[in-house]
Amino acid sequence: MADRTPVICGVGLSDYPKAPLLSVRGHHALAMRRALADAGLRKSDIDGYANADSKLADIAEYLGIEHRWVDGTSLGGSSFEFHVQHAAAAIRAGYADTVLVSYGSDQLSARGRTLGTGGAAGVQAPDTWGSFEAPYGNVLVGSYAMAALRHMHEFGTTPEQLAQIAVAAREFAAYNPKAQYRQPLSVQDVLDSRMIADPLHKLDCCVVSDGGGAFIMTTAERARDLRQPPVYVLGAAAGQTHWNISQMPDFTTTAATAAAAEAYRQAGIRPEDVDTVMTYDSFTITALMLIEALGFCKLGEGGPFVEEGHIRKGGRLPMNTDGGGLSACHPGMRGLFLIAEAVRQLRGQAGEVQTPDCEIAVAAGSGGYLSAMGVTVLGAKPV
Repeated sequence: MADRTPVICGVGLSDYPKAPLLSVRGHHALAMRRALADAGLRKSDIDGYANADSKLADIAEYLGIEHRWVDGTSLGGSSFEFHVQHAAAAIRAGYADTVLVSYGSDQLSARGRTLGTGGAAGVQAPDTWGSFEAPYGNVLVGSYAMAALRHMHEFGTTPEQLAQIAVAAREFAAYNPKAQYRQPLSVQDVLDSRMIADPLHKLDCCVVSDGGGAFIMTTAERARDLRQPPVYVLGAAAGQTHWNISQMPDFTTTAATAAAAEAYRQAGIRPEDVDTVMTYDSFTITALMLIEALGFCKLGEGGPFVEEGHIRKGGRLPMNTDGGGLSACHPGMRGLFLIAEAVRQLRGQAGEVQTPDCEIAVAAGSGGYLSAMGVTVLGAKPV
């Protein structure tokens, strides 16, 4: 019987942080071409397709994908971790043999830094934020600031500890020639940057960039004939506790806690087995809460954990080794970049930021306002 174990066989990124000559469709197309070339596949080999764009069918048509299985799940930045979960199930069941997942955004070139500020009045449209929250002028960063303040109140987390996450990301970005910001960064630099929403400073916030990406999943059987060593999907789980920030049950915990436990159960691993982690870092508090949810330290101990240098280059848990959303790129929904970087590490292709003896990597996405969380465990070997 053919081995239908789901694997990732190809990855490709379009150009970032700024690519003014590429449209949204152009980012999808360039990333797809690079992923196909990486895998050694032809477009005609693709029979399943997923993206998080509202124009799913239009983009599939533009790309020339003739699919028999399709997934348009769109839950913000974690959408692509959900796609891994769904595509793995489809491949195991035989609904598709080879699935393309792609993303593209031109938000920096098209709109610049006005995105997410709510415009001149500082108020998001009701269809974006909900009729209760919008009248009070809350903006995106304000939602994360509330979570950060609560974490500080409950556990004594400090701005200096949050800043360590931005410093670690910048340390890795220095080795990424495509990263938006590469110059050295200190904790004091983060604290001296402009306050955006107390306690989050400008350098606690992700960059705004263009960019796109794609990855291809297939069966372990098919991957034996392809160009790259397969990366195995060992576990994939997800969950949602709320959407609007006013409905978040607890500002210090998210659905990632349960999702991680389930993904680890599927993979048959424990947190200490993980060699490297790619967390969503829309803000420093996002990454801190994911570190805790993924079990790398206890709830409330994320501050001391990052302060001890564990997530930095040479640490025991290198995190966001491409520079993350805080320094490399954040084109709106970054969850696909987490998977691409995890694959690069597991193949041993990360160059100067390669994690030694990397066999297990975790990609953990956050969608909405710490709302919809997806956790994917990837391995260089099957379970």
